[in-house]
Amino acid sequence: MKIDHIAMYVNNLEAARDFFIKYFGAVSDDGYHNPTTNFRSYFLSFSDGARLEIMTRPELDDTVKTPFRTGYAHIAFSVGSAVRVDELTRELNADGYEIESAPRRTGDGYYESCIVGLERNLIEITV
Repeated sequence: MKIDHIAMYVNNLEAARDFFIKYFGAVSDDGYHNPTTNFRSYFLSFSDGARLEIMTRPELDDTVKTPFRTGYAHIAFSVGSAVRVDELTRELNADGYEIESAPRRTGDGYYESCIVGLERNLIEITV
């Protein structure tokens, strides 16, 4: 068994799609729109076969996103090397994204950083 995809609601669908394309090399489908509900979505595919569905609709409940809450905590992207973790973290920070935790070796052996990405969702960048 494998996870087919992860889905997340966003307020700005186009900005979310552009974010994942620019920083993580996503490839987007042409999108879907249900005119009855005004639901819209894109499926984003990544080089290893993982997929992320980003979705929006008019009646979203956009609650405050604190780092320590129940539910999904973050999305983690493996970028292949510690050097790339450092580079991408610097690039995102230079583009205005807040660093939640700077690149470091964690107690469980990962080399990673974490940024506050689009719409305050946490994005982990790891080897």
